[in-house]
Amino acid sequence: MTEAQIKLKRTESLLSEIIPEALSRLNDARLHELNIIEVKCSRGRSDAKVYIDPSNFSEEERRIYMKQLRKARPIIEDFCLKDQGWYRCPKLTFEFDEQFKKSQTIEELFKKIAKKEELQ
Repeated sequence: MTEAQIKLKRTESLLSEIIPEALSRLNDARLHELNIIEVKCSRGRSDAKVYIDPSNFSEEERRIYMKQLRKARPIIEDFCLKDQGWYRCPKLTFEFDEQFKKSQTIEELFKKIAKKEELQ
């Protein structure tokens, strides 16, 4: 692993710890319940995608959460800057992680297949 990759992983790790803390300090209690699954930074660490656990939110709820997160983004970025003493914070983009849901579905299918094989 190169030094640049290590710095990238370190930034992603720090952001995945700091962002939930920043969300918990916001006045909107709905944002406190969001679970951050993963943070992926771009190569230059100028942008970061924050993946959120979709955990049974309806499409309407997701739309509302995304609207609230877009409004709160500057506050969260400012919190990250002050907390870490960074000169510049990556621009955060929030998304619901659909891959997490798909992987759970696949795991359930494998469990069903295993049970059927045991019965035969």
